[in-house]
Amino acid sequence: MQIQIAAIGKIRESFIREGISVYETRLCSANKITFTDLPEERIPSNSSDTEKRLAKEREGRKLLAAAPDTHICVALDPGGTMLSSRELSDLLAEWELKGRGKISFFIGGTYGLSPEVISNADLVLSLSRMTLPHELVRLMLIEQIYRAECIRRGIPYHK
Repeated sequence: MQIQIAAIGKIRESFIREGISVYETRLCSANKITFTDLPEERIPSNSSDTEKRLAKEREGRKLLAAAPDTHICVALDPGGTMLSSRELSDLLAEWELKGRGKISFFIGGTYGLSPEVISNADLVLSLSRMTLPHELVRLMLIEQIYRAECIRRGIPYHK
C-alpha cells in the first residue's frame, strides 16, 4: 500500500515528530508512507472571516494539488464518518484488494479543510468529534494506520 499524509503546516513539537517516527519505522516494511508538509497561509490573528475563508481555500488547493490523480483521497474532518479501528482496517484492505491501494489523507491547518477538499474527497473521516490540534492528528492518524495493519496481519498490538 502507498499512503501519503498531506498536511498544512509544520510539526513544531518534538514529541509529536518522535511519535510519528516510531510508527513510520514500524510501517516501513508493509507500506510506503510519505509525508507532504505544505506551507500554511499566514494571515494576521485579527483577520476577518473572509480572509480566513480565502486562506483555507488556498490551503485546500495546495492539498488537492499534492495528491496524485490515482490516489483515493481521504479528508480528515470532525464532521466526517467515524470508523472503529477494525472498520478502518477492513476499508483499507478492501481498497487494496480492489487495486486501489494508493491513498492520500488530507489534514487541514488552523482553519480546517476547505469545502473544495471535502467535496472532492472519496471519504471524509473523523478521528474524533472533538477539535484536535492539526499537528497531533498526524500522530493519531499514523498510529491508526499502524493499528489497521496489525489487525489485518493478526498482530496482537490492536487489542
